[in-house]
Formats: sequence, C-alpha cells, structure tokens
Amino acid sequence: MKTILHIDSSVRHTDNSTQSYNSISKSFGRCFIDTWLNKNHQDEVVYRDLGLNPPTFICQGWIAAAFTPEHKRSKSQKLALAESDTYFDEVANADVIVITAPMYNYGMPAVLKAWFDQMLRVNKTFTFDLARGDFPIEPILSGKTLVLLTSSGEFGFGAGGVREQMNHLGPHIKELAKYLGVDKFYEIGSEYQEFADDRHALSAEKAKQDIVALVNQLG
Repeated sequence: MKTILHIDSSVRHTDNSTQSYNSISKSFGRCFIDTWLNKNHQDEVVYRDLGLNPPTFICQGWIAAAFTPEHKRSKSQKLALAESDTYFDEVANADVIVITAPMYNYGMPAVLKAWFDQMLRVNKTFTFDLARGDFPIEPILSGKTLVLLTSSGEFGFGAGGVREQMNHLGPHIKELAKYLGVDKFYEIGSEYQEFADDRHALSAEKAKQDIVALVNQLG
C-alpha cells in the first residue's frame, strides 16, 4: 500500500459552469489520481488544495522558531511551526507526491511557494553543516517520487524551446524537490492555453495520454 500526497495550487475551481474557466492543471491531477486508484484500489490519497486554502506566509517569528532547537522552543514558537509540522508529516509519510501547478508570470503560484517555504526547514528536511565547505546543505528525506503536472498560456518552455530561459516553474520545483526527499522526478504539462486553438487542445490531450502512460509505468 502506498500513500499519495496530491497538492493542487491553481486558484481556479473545477466546477465552473463555463468550461474555459476551469483549472487545467487540476484536471490533470484528477486524471492522475483517478487512473492511479483504478489500478491501486488499496492506496491512500492525502489531498490539499492550496488555491482554496492558502498556506500562511512565513515571518520573522517563524524563522526564529525554526532556528531554535526543538527542546528550547517556547509554546508560541511551537504554535508558529504547527502548520509547517503538518505539511512535513504529510510529505514524510508520502511515497508519491503529485503537484499540479499552472504557470503564473513564468513561475509557480504564490500559494505553492508559500507551501515550500513552510515545508523546507533546517534539521527537518535538510541539514546545514559548514564542514561540508561550499555545499553545506544536504537533504534528510529520500526515496520519494514527485510528479509535476503543469499548464501554461504560452509555449516553448521545454529544453530547446523558444521560451526555455523564461521557465521558472518546472526547473524551480525540480530543484526544491530534492529537499522533499525526491529521487525520481517527472513533469507533464500542456501549453498554448491563451491561444485557445487546436494546438492547445492537442497539447492538453497529449498531456492526459502521457499521464495515463506514467501511471502505468509507476503503478
């Protein structure tokens, strides 16, 4: 039995009466989960919709609490980290992490960045030791798979694409993923949303086909 952590980050819903208003990235996430559970009925899914329930932004008090040794934290500091602790437990218990993310201004949604900021903590998800020289940070968690499902309004964000250098979504999440304990990273997405033409329809359909193929590969 595996545990899947499913995180949506689009601020859009999926039940709008006008189809074009609905979140594409969330539909990809649902496609992945439905396909997975059809093959693996016994597996558990833990779900978070960050768009509808945004994480709290970290603040100076949060940073002070995170860098205070656990046995020395005050009651207020423990409360400040309670949300972060919940996110950590969900990631630590997950075998597969599925993150859906639309591209907002060439990067990840603010709510997803806020989740990463809450999640990544010294002596919790990584250690910091200057004895390692210029690369003092090492992840603590390991053995996880992350599937990133994206949607973007423009096109050409992949390797060799005309907008490759503008892509601060997938590469950023892939870099952060190592501190979630991710050993295997997969990314599937659609493009051309703002053009609303056949290219977008074909891109979205191919993404769904790739999702089914990936589930078959992983499951």
